[in-house]
Amino acid sequence: MKMKRLLALAVVILPWTLKRWALQRFWGYQLADTARIGLSYVFPGELVMAERAFIGHFNVAIHLGRLECGEHSIINRSNWITGHSPDGAHFTHRADRDPTLVVGAHAAITKSHIIDCTDRVEIGDYTTLAGYHSQLITHGINVADGRQDCKPIRIGAYCLIGTRVTVLGGAALPDRCVLGAASVLNKAHTEELSLYAGQPAVRIKALSADSRYFTRERGFVH
Repeated sequence: MKMKRLLALAVVILPWTLKRWALQRFWGYQLADTARIGLSYVFPGELVMAERAFIGHFNVAIHLGRLECGEHSIINRSNWITGHSPDGAHFTHRADRDPTLVVGAHAAITKSHIIDCTDRVEIGDYTTLAGYHSQLITHGINVADGRQDCKPIRIGAYCLIGTRVTVLGGAALPDRCVLGAASVLNKAHTEELSLYAGQPAVRIKALSADSRYFTRERGFVH
């Protein structure tokens, strides 16, 4: 195990051509020809990167069962992505727990966010986790049962997540919604085309289906 960690550290600083070869040869990762990883420590159990998927510099992704990056998706810089491996000591009562991060096609995670994938986190196609210092936390202490517990998080497609938000296990944001800055999303909502905001977040108003953000064909926002 120590030797594999040392090998991983060495791989991080390799030029991309050599890094790509090593990640496929020794870890068995599935990397499309046009996918790319910068100076980042990204070593989940499984890694799948589709065409033009990009992971930038100074990201950490460890203790995940799987990281899946859709085509043209971006994990930009300085994000901390972690979980609890399937064979770990905790959460044994959650037989269906899935320590996976799925980043949809054309979706973007910007900078300096924390994503806890003790259970599954899904970020839908064309969604932007914007700004800085947001936290998506799937696990915590169940006070009634006196033990660690976890629930998945789902963020829909074409969503915009504001800066410094907190999203807790069991929460869901429907497709084509905006979550306001500094909000706390703590439950599963169902109404699409809505602005949600507050602590805890509630539906504030309806949004137009004609909004250009919700109809764009490229993920990158100029």
